[in-house]
Order: sequence, then structure tokens, then C-alpha cells
Amino acid sequence: MSTVRPLGNGAAARKYDLLTALGTMGLAATPGEQRLVLRLMVAITARYNWASDTLAVAQSELAKLWAVDERTVKRAMAEYRARGWLRLKRQAARGRVAEYGLGIERLMEDTRPVWATVGPDFAARLTPAEPSPTPDPKIVRFPLPATEGVLWPRVLQLIAESDGDTARAWLQGLGEEPAEPGVLRLVARGRYQASYVRTHLAGRLLAAARRVDPAITSVEIACETA
Repeated sequence: MSTVRPLGNGAAARKYDLLTALGTMGLAATPGEQRLVLRLMVAITARYNWASDTLAVAQSELAKLWAVDERTVKRAMAEYRARGWLRLKRQAARGRVAEYGLGIERLMEDTRPVWATVGPDFAARLTPAEPSPTPDPKIVRFPLPATEGVLWPRVLQLIAESDGDTARAWLQGLGEEPAEPGVLRLVARGRYQASYVRTHLAGRLLAAARRVDPAITSVEIACETA
């Protein structure tokens, strides 16, 4: 299974998913488990290189970040490796710290029980799709336009042509509702999707909507389960 990959179009959304899943799992855990998860999240956000899949940081530096001693760091890193949350890529040597890769598939599998806690839309997006026939490599496939609305199908198609991953992950399934002149009103299937679109994609949606209809001055994101 590979539900999250840190590179390519839509990478920022997938990083956000991973940290959301980890944080939710940690908050539901025992105090000791919470600390273990929180420390890993701090290491990821502060020192992990998504492009090269590399966490290369001295134990002394992690000790400062985590406000613990180096023995605690050593135990934690061993635990992460045992769980498959970190993979040793290169041993430490004189003048060189050890390098680790992130066990993204294992992390997502271990956080799966809390996906529904975030929201049904979050769980649906992270659940691997059934295998589909291999597409013709000469055909570039974009998400199907929304079936509801007059303006939204054209806006979705415009975004999909430049960033198909983001359109599939975050915009597919949004519906259009009637609104006052100059407003594109969209409805998400769940709170998580609505919140993410408002926070991260509102500007892109407005720009695309104005390309389709210059009279649009704002985009509203509602939630059908609100």
C-alpha cells in the first residue's frame, strides 16, 4: 500500500494528511505513546527532507528539540525503527550522522484506525482504490468534472489540466450551489475537505473561476455535514 507520497503534484496535501493522521493517533493514545508520536512529528517538521526522504540529525540536536537526554533519543529512534516508522539508510560514521528514511506506508497503516475520526472524507481519500486497468500511456486522464452546477465543471477541468493530483485528492466531489451574482458557492462532502480547501486552495479556485467567468469576485466553501 502507498497512500502518501511526498513528491509530485499534490505533495503538500499528502504531507498534511500524514501529519494530521499522526497527530490524531497521538491524541487518542496513552501519555507515553503521545510523547513518542509528538517527538517524531517534531523531527519530521523540523529536520526531515521530503525531497530526498532523509532525516539526518545528530542525537544531541534531537535531544535539544525534544527536551530530553541523548539516552531517551537513542531509545526512541530504536523504537521507531522497530515499528517501521523510520528506516536506516546509512549508518553513522566519524563526522557523519546516521541517515533515516520515513516509513510512510507503515505510518499510514498504523494510523488507519483513526482516519474516520478526522472525517469520512479523509478516510475515503486515504483508502486505497481498487486496482484499475492499465491506462493507455498516450492518454492523459483528468478527474471527471462535477455533474452539478454551471460554472464549477469548467473550473474543475481547468485546475485538473494543470494539477490533476490536487484536483483528484481535494476537489473531486465538490458540488456547486446557487449563489448571489459574483459568487461561486461550493459544497464539500465533509468538514475536513471543506477546511483544507478553504485554507489551502481558495486562492487557486478564485483565480480559475475568474478565468472562466471574470464576473466572479469570491468563492465560498460550505460543508454538507455542517
